[in-house]
Amino acid sequence: MTTANFLEGDYQAPTTLDIDLASPARFVNRELSWLGFNWRVLEEAENERVPLLERLRFLSISATNLDEFYTVRVAGLRELANEGNTTPGLDGLSPAEQLVVIDAGARQLMARQQTVFTTLQAAMAENGIFLLNRQELNDDDIVYLEDVFLEQVFPVLSPLAIDPAHPFPFLPNEGFALALQLERRSDKRQLRALLPVPAQIKRFVPLPSVDGQRFLPLEDLLLLYIGRLFPGYAIKGSCAFKVLRDSDLEVEDEAEDLVREFETALKRRRRGEVVRLKMSAGSPAALKTLIMSELHVTDESVVEVDGMIGIADLGELVLENRPDLLWPPFTPRVPERVQDHDGDMFAAIRQKDMLLHHPYETFDMVVRFLAQAARDPDVVAIKQTLYRTSKRSPIVSALCEAAEDGKSVTALVELKARFDEAANIRQSRRLERSGAHVVYGFLNYKTHAKISTVVRREGDRLVTYTHFGTGNYHPITARIYTDLSLFTCDAKLGRDATKVFNYLSGYAQPDGLQNLAISPLNLKQTLLDRIAAEAENAKAGKPAMIWAKMNSLIESDVIDALYAASQDGVKISLVIRGICGLRPGVAGLSENIRVKSIVGRFLEHSRIVCFGNGNALPSKKAKVYMSSADWMGRNLNRRVETLVEIKNATVKAQIVSQIMAANMADVTQSWVMAADGSFTRATVPDDAFPFNCHRFFMENPSLSGRGSAGASDVPQLTHTDD
Repeated sequence: MTTANFLEGDYQAPTTLDIDLASPARFVNRELSWLGFNWRVLEEAENERVPLLERLRFLSISATNLDEFYTVRVAGLRELANEGNTTPGLDGLSPAEQLVVIDAGARQLMARQQTVFTTLQAAMAENGIFLLNRQELNDDDIVYLEDVFLEQVFPVLSPLAIDPAHPFPFLPNEGFALALQLERRSDKRQLRALLPVPAQIKRFVPLPSVDGQRFLPLEDLLLLYIGRLFPGYAIKGSCAFKVLRDSDLEVEDEAEDLVREFETALKRRRRGEVVRLKMSAGSPAALKTLIMSELHVTDESVVEVDGMIGIADLGELVLENRPDLLWPPFTPRVPERVQDHDGDMFAAIRQKDMLLHHPYETFDMVVRFLAQAARDPDVVAIKQTLYRTSKRSPIVSALCEAAEDGKSVTALVELKARFDEAANIRQSRRLERSGAHVVYGFLNYKTHAKISTVVRREGDRLVTYTHFGTGNYHPITARIYTDLSLFTCDAKLGRDATKVFNYLSGYAQPDGLQNLAISPLNLKQTLLDRIAAEAENAKAGKPAMIWAKMNSLIESDVIDALYAASQDGVKISLVIRGICGLRPGVAGLSENIRVKSIVGRFLEHSRIVCFGNGNALPSKKAKVYMSSADWMGRNLNRRVETLVEIKNATVKAQIVSQIMAANMADVTQSWVMAADGSFTRATVPDDAFPFNCHRFFMENPSLSGRGSAGASDVPQLTHTDD
């Protein structure tokens, strides 16, 4: 039986692997580990404890994830392989070898997605939600759809003939199209054509229904009325296909104008090389040959889909008007302490440090912090990092308002936030127009740190209020991502944050940081030092423990440090949502390391690490940190990231005894990692309480946000029954 309760359960007996423990085989391949994570996402779509339309959402997310994986990670490996690069990855596989195993795993995943979709489609029909094809339409439907086609679809369409006078058109990344083999009725003349399926129109067309809800895929609507686009022609053959292109950006090292260079690079992304072509199974041979030839793809890049192309679009069918098929509604809490101060964020922070756990505590408090700063006449300066944010960001609006009011506003906008580059360029232009100082950090490093400072005049002194986050300043994703927000007016942390901003805007390396470590300067070394200190505690016969939580663990030096600490007797428990290159529970290597992944209603995103510091966890004497960084090479060596040490006793108790303890105790949503890199869903004995950390957090307010709470008020780890 797989034990997922890391808070109380024992470490499992170590596994003996037939590998050289000093060889690259001690690491798990990064890309296969990522595929494993996406399998876990897909398996939530099969989890009958999850509401039906939420299962459909998980299926859609798994498809979106896989598309992005191909346009970035696989595209990069293909480029290396095509250049003849044989440099092995962490686990010893060359780029070409990785592509072979990735392709096999991805094809299995896509086939499983279709199987899951078939199951969910049947379950949806049982609940009155029908996804039809054009053969299932009745006469009334066809009359109704003709008006829909002519009024809402026809004006957007661009049918494209393919002949010597009309060369094969360009299709952008994620372009979806129908290929048509047509015959003119009058003289049997053949015509080949493409009909791009417009992304500007929803994929599923609603149909009138007396009982339930019915939908028709847009491509079926187009085929139904193809005669309106090609009068006098009959369809002799057709297929649907979708292209995925290389979407990784390359920027010239010496770009004089970074914004202009990124605008140019975004146009190049749109035209990247095709890395995957998905086509309808059984496509006419002539059309398939034409498409492959014109897109310059080989058989290895083609996936024939027996089912629906574009599974990601199924997210449209997660219907808000069917709450009976969705998670029960949850409204994020406003912290008691903020309410005690009538919504005054500065007064609440002055009382003592406050840590909010999103989405359980509303992200609106972060927005309020900046909006209040923008309107407060005593605020003189605001500094803010922006990595990802929403399209109509209230945070950007607050910064613009503050700048227009004459406050000194500095915004660090990261242009290299993948797939958000265009949005960030627009935000930077907007900020500049308002009078804010906009800087872009380093050309070679992404700025991934989440920091905001507000300088306020109070009496005869200036007080710095600081916010550190583990997630992005994005009000939309903050509804489903679990992240931490630390608010403090501690002078040391305020000075540390200011030094980081000076580093970003003026390249001056900060010295004398007191409660903060940053990458690429000293964050990694701080982690290695703390791991080594735990190993020394173990060798001295003291309790030695590490708890850590993050999205990905792949940095080789850190993994080797954890292996060494395990061999010295340090007990290590890790909650890794996604990629994990470490092999847990291997005899002679990692007997004292265990790893699990939590996949559930919310996306685990916070990064936390707790060191026992000579004590068994949980302990008030632990060394506790929150971070913007995963333990990956890019985060620790090639990005600007923060690692904030938590000193406030109540906040420390909240992280160790509430947040981390609940993650360690979770069994309902946990998958436990084996030495071979595979994950197994935890089993819950019939007589055991199925503890669900997400349910616990929804029912228990964050400790430091409670008006009168102290470090001794940590709630019992329990919740109502499912």
